[in-house]
Amino acid sequence: MSSRRGNINFKSILYMPSEVPRALQQGQIDEMKQGLRLYVRKVLISDEFDLMPRYLSFVKGVVDSDDLPLNVNRETLQESKIIKIIKKKLVRKAIELIRKMSKAEMPEDEESAEAEIDADGNIIEVETPKKVHPYITWYKKFGLSIKMGCIEDSANKDKLQKLLLFKSSKTEGEDNFISLQEYVERMQPWQKEIYVFPGESIGTMKDSAFMDAFNDRDAEVIYLTDAVDEYFLQNVREFDGKKFRDITKDGVKFSDEDEDMAKRRAKVYSDTFKPLTKFLKKLYGSDVSRVSISKRLGRAPAIVSSNE
Repeated sequence: MSSRRGNINFKSILYMPSEVPRALQQGQIDEMKQGLRLYVRKVLISDEFDLMPRYLSFVKGVVDSDDLPLNVNRETLQESKIIKIIKKKLVRKAIELIRKMSKAEMPEDEESAEAEIDADGNIIEVETPKKVHPYITWYKKFGLSIKMGCIEDSANKDKLQKLLLFKSSKTEGEDNFISLQEYVERMQPWQKEIYVFPGESIGTMKDSAFMDAFNDRDAEVIYLTDAVDEYFLQNVREFDGKKFRDITKDGVKFSDEDEDMAKRRAKVYSDTFKPLTKFLKKLYGSDVSRVSISKRLGRAPAIVSSNE
């Protein structure tokens, strides 16, 4: 790659590894060694120069610039305006490489081996394993780093969000994921928010009472099972103008029915069951902030939700 900004010139070659470095596997991201070699006029300055943010520290490559000074120490070079410009360019290039990987066509099938025949002359059918897109294989290893980028890199957050993949209430199988763009495209006509469900296991979330109202409405819910997802929701509030809505918290609203009718029905239910809600609030006291009639219960008689 060649890059130019004003009178700043540099060349670089970037490489996306297929395997996760050991430090990243163990969650020790701060101990990751930078994978870029820095040269100035073809003179090696450092084997591990800090040219990538933490979330892209797994990227390998070589950078060579004619515009950087040779006779300065590493700390001074790190604060150079030229280095800061090079960093921005390299981050954009790395993200673009990942984007191209995600959009690449599926590799063609290799030539099939000769068919095997049994003793009676019948062809033995061999089950062909389902092909998995290379990006899915790569994302299953490096997806957490992309999420961290959404949290830490506000300048590139929109680009990084488009690279995320998730499991959802409508994805089946180990290698079946959905992107945020695909989710938005298949949202229900009345749906205004992106429904997400943070939890520890997909099996538990699928059977949760929180899912009843969404299953009844055929509304897709994204499952969030990574430890970083809590911070992700706190820092990344929306995608494509649509807010993320945690279905385990208050504030979930459905727009699939007449608003005036829904308000009148809610008032009738509230008045009818007021003695019960008052009794339950008195019973649980300070252990709950309030007791109210829910609009999104199915099988379960009650659920406990947290405040927004």
